[in-house]
Amino acid sequence: MIIISIINTTTKLLILPTHLKPISLIIYILALTFYISIIMAEEHHHHLFHHHKEEVPGEVDYKKEEKHHKHLEHLGELGTAAAGAYALHEKHEAKKDPEHAHRHKVEEEIAAAAAVGAGGFVFHEHHEKKEDKKEDEEAHGKKHHHLFG
Repeated sequence: MIIISIINTTTKLLILPTHLKPISLIIYILALTFYISIIMAEEHHHHLFHHHKEEVPGEVDYKKEEKHHKHLEHLGELGTAAAGAYALHEKHEAKKDPEHAHRHKVEEEIAAAAAVGAGGFVFHEHHEKKEDKKEDEEAHGKKHHHLFG
């Protein structure tokens, strides 16, 4: 087992299995990175030299929300690409290793399903980002001129 220490507000240890193939290990690390970044995005980080504006209860910072959704959208794109690449890798392995072809086909289908799910997540986050941008423009008095609708 390989032990990696990630230093955050508290030290967390992740145990990576060594029995995985290199490509599987890369996918595993990408998935962990994605999971950790979502958790980190949910926490509020206070830094010594970064002064934050006084937050009024009930007032929403739409720019911050938009940035958050953009960040998650990009992470979802990374997950889609990684899962798609792994699906293609397993498809190649199924042809190359006929003895274990069934196993590779199952793993290919799981990776393809993960890629589709990540794509749905990207679509959702893109929609949320657009919604926050629209709400920000409405909150700051920018008017939309609807000529055709």
